[in-house]
Amino acid sequence: MPFPVLDPADPLGLEALLGDEERAVRDTVRRYCAERTEPHIADWFERGELPDLPELARGFGKLGLLGMHLEGYGCAGMSALAYGVACRELEACDSGLRSFVSVQGSLAMFAVHRFGSEEQKREWLPRMAAGEAIGCFGLTEPDHGSDPSSLRTRARRDGGDWILDGRKMWITNGSVAEMAIVWARTDDGIRGFLVPTATPGFSAPEIKHKMSLRASVTSELVLDGVRLPASAQLPGARGVSAPLTCLNEARYGIVWGVTGAARSAWQAAARYAAQREQFGKPLAAFQLTQQKLVDMALELHKATLTALHLARLKDGPGIQPAQISFGKLNNVREALEICRTARTILGANGISLEYPVIRHMNNLESVLTYEGTTEMHTLALGQALTGHAAFR
Repeated sequence: MPFPVLDPADPLGLEALLGDEERAVRDTVRRYCAERTEPHIADWFERGELPDLPELARGFGKLGLLGMHLEGYGCAGMSALAYGVACRELEACDSGLRSFVSVQGSLAMFAVHRFGSEEQKREWLPRMAAGEAIGCFGLTEPDHGSDPSSLRTRARRDGGDWILDGRKMWITNGSVAEMAIVWARTDDGIRGFLVPTATPGFSAPEIKHKMSLRASVTSELVLDGVRLPASAQLPGARGVSAPLTCLNEARYGIVWGVTGAARSAWQAAARYAAQREQFGKPLAAFQLTQQKLVDMALELHKATLTALHLARLKDGPGIQPAQISFGKLNNVREALEICRTARTILGANGISLEYPVIRHMNNLESVLTYEGTTEMHTLALGQALTGHAAFR
């Protein structure tokens, strides 16, 4: 019996591990990105903008991508594996697209779905799932990122209302959002609030001069005496564990998403090496180039296997935060190294936006540190493996 032909793009045959639903999601998102965003993404990145975001959000809503792993309220209720595959295909186009979907579904919508009142869920989730309302998630502050327990944004009682004062930083979707999930310190600890962005005292100036995630809206949130009714509080959100639970949802999407960026860089390098000739033969015929391509493929497919296993855990017996840290730490680190290696194969062309490599590489510099830096995930894993907390 002859051996099956090895597919250079999928040497381990991992795509065969996907079910019909996941393959349909893969093909649908890949096709949508190829038609709607890939022809423009390099220009958007160069210009530092994501134009027509409301239209793009509605398009994602029609595909069922927004909050796709949540149940009810207009959400698709699909598997964690299907959601992961969608994140991979989005980030294969650009990390900014996956970040938008991740913040909308796994942070803002998830916070309402998990911790919100029934009234909040009915008011916001169907519109957000359809892409008719955009949300953002305000946790990180100018002086507090890795240590959210020390945040300075305050919420104080004033009769039956809440008054919020503070600043949030590096907030995806902030300037275009209709609602913001804001985490603030109260006399009873950290609480979450659903803040309509039209509320007086709320503003979201956009952050400019980024060299990473340029095809993405990033903002500061400014809250100066923002008055909210008691019903704006998320009733189920108590303590720092609530926002961290939301972050774990988003980190899972990152585990998958970065494999898309790495795949895109690897494929670009492989195509270039096959076409570019030096010393009378293609780059792909040189041993050193082959070593680079092989090492990149090894790490890419090990990262994909990690993502697949975490998806099975999430869809089955359950997943531990430290296991998500394992995937986020490994997959982002290896995806970034794959992009850097791909850039060396392309030589000077590696820094050109005519190819996706430098764009993915720059984007991953942000993904490396947001939603948990390398150091924080290392310490989280260290505590899980040794039983000793070394954060302080």
